[in-house]
Amino acid sequence: MKYFKKLEGKRVYLSPMNIEDVETYVKWLNDFSVTDGIGASNKITTMEGEKEWISQSENQHQLAIVRLEDDVLIGNCGFHGIDQLRQCAEVGLFIGEEKNRSKGYGQEVLDLLLDYGFNCLNFNNIMLKVFSFNERAISCYKKAGFREIGRRRQSYYLKGKFYDDVFMDILREEYND
Repeated sequence: MKYFKKLEGKRVYLSPMNIEDVETYVKWLNDFSVTDGIGASNKITTMEGEKEWISQSENQHQLAIVRLEDDVLIGNCGFHGIDQLRQCAEVGLFIGEEKNRSKGYGQEVLDLLLDYGFNCLNFNNIMLKVFSFNERAISCYKKAGFREIGRRRQSYYLKGKFYDDVFMDILREEYND
């Protein structure tokens, strides 16, 4: 696969998505260990649907997460819900394989995205939504400077239980401190 270093960190870089990765994304987006955390376990992702989504990704600020040491795709990230007038956006990411989770990649990706969002895309507020059971992600977001701003109680049903939507955000002035 061919990747391009749009944003580069110490261990990962963010690249425009590559249509040749469609099979990997379809695998991940049909894996409950990924989809439970992003609220997509009720969806079935097909090759055709994912190809279409990837081909539209350049307008959505979606990027591939690639490990720097070996150029291996490990996840996806980006901004959505962009409102340039209000200088707001939402951020999201996932790491596809369990073996690549809890290694600090998500933290590094967030740092790259926040710098890009605040200093290149001119956002003032970047928000995210995470589910209350996802303590690993919540810890990562707090380390990056996000603060909880509210909850929608018992709004996510998964495997016989209800969980809260946890809304978190960070302001440019908090990031640049």
